[in-house]
Amino acid sequence: MNFRRIAAYFPAFAKGYIRNPLGLFMSLIFPVILILIFGAVFSNSGSSQVPLTVENLDHNSPASVAFLSALNSTGVVTVNVVSPDVGNLSTYLAHNDLSAGLVIPAGFNATLSACAAHLPSCGPVQLLVFTNPSSGSEAGIVEGAVQGVANGENLRIAGGTVVVAPVNLNVGNQLYRYIDYLVPGLIGFSVLVAPMFSMVNVSSTWKRDKLFRQLSLTPLTRGEWLTATFLWYVLLAFVSTLLLLGVGTAVFGAHVTLTLLALPFLVVGPILFVSIGLLAGSVSKTPETAGVIGNIITFPMMFLSGTFFPVSLFPSWLVPVAHALPLYYVIDGLNAAMVFGNASAAYLDLAVTTVLAVIFSLAAVRFFSWRED
Repeated sequence: MNFRRIAAYFPAFAKGYIRNPLGLFMSLIFPVILILIFGAVFSNSGSSQVPLTVENLDHNSPASVAFLSALNSTGVVTVNVVSPDVGNLSTYLAHNDLSAGLVIPAGFNATLSACAAHLPSCGPVQLLVFTNPSSGSEAGIVEGAVQGVANGENLRIAGGTVVVAPVNLNVGNQLYRYIDYLVPGLIGFSVLVAPMFSMVNVSSTWKRDKLFRQLSLTPLTRGEWLTATFLWYVLLAFVSTLLLLGVGTAVFGAHVTLTLLALPFLVVGPILFVSIGLLAGSVSKTPETAGVIGNIITFPMMFLSGTFFPVSLFPSWLVPVAHALPLYYVIDGLNAAMVFGNASAAYLDLAVTTVLAVIFSLAAVRFFSWRED
């Protein structure tokens, strides 16, 4: 591996890409158009309401009913109260394919009354919040709504002293809007589209036109060519991310932060989709066949990986399909890192993305050849 040759080839490949108006449009301009369109359409609406299953162990006391009424009025969750006879709520949620729940403990009303009267029996009361770790966006909505209402109660009863304390919250009290999910989704979209469409075309047409054969006669090796290609699309991913973040925050006030935890996705993601595009083009006999295969791979990921709407809002039968798509883990990881600050979920998504990148990279190298048979 000669890094001088990589450095020499990198600008040549970049110039070829920049001179292609379609590639430049799809990687930089088209995602901006999408964020402007969807952001404008949904700018006055919040996120879709998330069903929240509630087990009220305080027997519908006035304080618990008022708390649930305030929670329901946030507009981001729909409260569904179940009988205390269901037993363990976590087990009930799992058996009924429900992903968000809340337990109001017995003595909730008595504790809040004691705190309002400044009695010695006043003490923190814990609310148990259950969320599905695989549904980062839905978890953020539920946890943010519960924390926000709890903060309101604490301020009203005890001047801000913690009386109502939700347990196991990872997010805080920000209630998220549609644009907050759209920005990471479109960053994932650009990470997918730019390398996929380009590499499918490059690997098939260059093979047909014998360009790879000509490159094989130069000192440049396959590994050096692939490294330069990876570096270009990683750079393109960073440029696209900064562009989308700028538009999302400046035009629509998105609550999105480019954290250090998000940066690995902008490196591993392009490597993954360059490899998939190269693999699709390498196993195709003609550029036309490669284009068909590329579209079959790309379009389901565009619409079923959480690009435009959180996967947690999909019908239950469609969620496993989304989880089978590589782009889902890039977008879900970006949401966890840039919106919710959920490090554990981001690390899990990054691990899956990295494993997929390694597998597809090895497969691409195995089937990719300088010379046509």
